[in-house]
Amino acid sequence: MNQKIRLNFNGIFLVAFIGLFLIEVAIAKYFFDALVRAFVGDVLVVIMIYCFCRIFLNGNTKKIALGVFLFACTIEILQAFNFVKLLGVENNTILSIALGSTFDWKDILAYLIGCIICLVIK
Repeated sequence: MNQKIRLNFNGIFLVAFIGLFLIEVAIAKYFFDALVRAFVGDVLVVIMIYCFCRIFLNGNTKKIALGVFLFACTIEILQAFNFVKLLGVENNTILSIALGSTFDWKDILAYLIGCIICLVIK
């Protein structure tokens, strides 16, 4: 089945996005455990981005999940080239946290796991 991606509004994914965003903020503020902060946080951030996309997009969930995975991997690869410094935003705390500053192959694994969860949940 070759579903096309259509624009729409989905309130369920809006609620999921807001909930995941709040969890991400709590992890960033209160969890210093390497597993939770680094790995679980990366799994959840991909699910959060997927939920954000699904607020507005409906249709082929595989294409949406693949797009989110490629986006996350692109940001991760840019970290290897110190992208934050190249943009000149290393002193902007919010952008530095959002874009990240350290490349790690384990993050790509976390993104893959997050996208697989998205495909299971749809």
